This record gives sequence, C-alpha cells and structure tokens, in this order.
Amino acid sequence: MNYDSSPIAYLPIVLMFLVALGFVVTTMVASHLLGPKRNTKIKLDSFECGIEAQGNARVPFAIKYFLVAILFVLFDIEVIFMYPWAVNFKELGMLGVIEVFSFIALLLVGFYYMLSKKALKWEE
Repeated sequence: MNYDSSPIAYLPIVLMFLVALGFVVTTMVASHLLGPKRNTKIKLDSFECGIEAQGNARVPFAIKYFLVAILFVLFDIEVIFMYPWAVNFKELGMLGVIEVFSFIALLLVGFYYMLSKKALKWEE
C-alpha cells in the first residue's frame, strides 16, 4: 500500500496540531483558573518605566503611519517571493526570467499607482 497519497499520511500532522491546540487551551484555562485575581489601581495603571503616566494613551494619530506600515509590509513580503527564484534561477531557465520580470513589472505598477495617489506624502 502506498502511504504517500493516502489520508493516513497526514495523521502525524493532525496529531501534532491537536496536541498543540490542547496544550494552548489547557494552559490558558489553567492560568485563568489558578492565577491570582487582585486588580488594584497600581496593577491596572500603565507602566511607563517609573515615570508617571500623563494624559490618555489612546490619542489618535494620522492614518499615514498605518498606511506606510502596511505598504512596507506589502512590498517587503512581495520581495521575499523573489528569493526562491534567486535560488533556482538556473533550473527555471528563460521561463523563470520572464515570470520574475512580469512579477517585478506588476510590483512597479503597484508602486507607481501608490505614488500617483500620493500615499507617501505627509503634508495635506
């Protein structure tokens, strides 16, 4: 019998997932039930390295920070997709080169669209 394509080949992965999930649930429930529940004013106060907290920590700030962070992550992750190509570029041949250049072209289209919408402009 060939175990490579049968569902039994996935049994170790399913068991590992169930053990990990069971461990997480058990430790969270145990810490909730066994842990101390003394909520004092000092314990609920935010910690600022010994400096007294001033004002509200929930002050809204410009959405541009979030936008720059999301764009950084987006383009950073897309660049990471080029590493497998760089490792196997000899085996992929000309088709691999065409595919990676089309990927880069798509990245540049997104980048120029972002610039045309002035997503990185701080003033306004």
